[in-house]
Amino acid sequence: MLDLLLVSGLIEARSHERLGLLSQSCPDPELAKFYRGLMASEARHYGIYWGLATTYFELEIVTKRLEELATVESELLSTLYPEPRIHS
Repeated sequence: MLDLLLVSGLIEARSHERLGLLSQSCPDPELAKFYRGLMASEARHYGIYWGLATTYFELEIVTKRLEELATVESELLSTLYPEPRIHS
């Protein structure tokens, strides 16, 4: 269950990062505002997963496992062809 919560949280965190980049580079102010709204939602979603993980598991265990999963994520992403994506 911990891995499910943390992987879901990582997906939301990465979407937050990507939407932030989109909002900063978008020439259309209304679309940029829309992206910022989505970005805030993704941050809340990440917070929910983090909160659940730290409710049911010890903080030290959660933090250590998140670091491990983020390392695996980084290694996997380095093998992929870069292309635009939100949830990946």
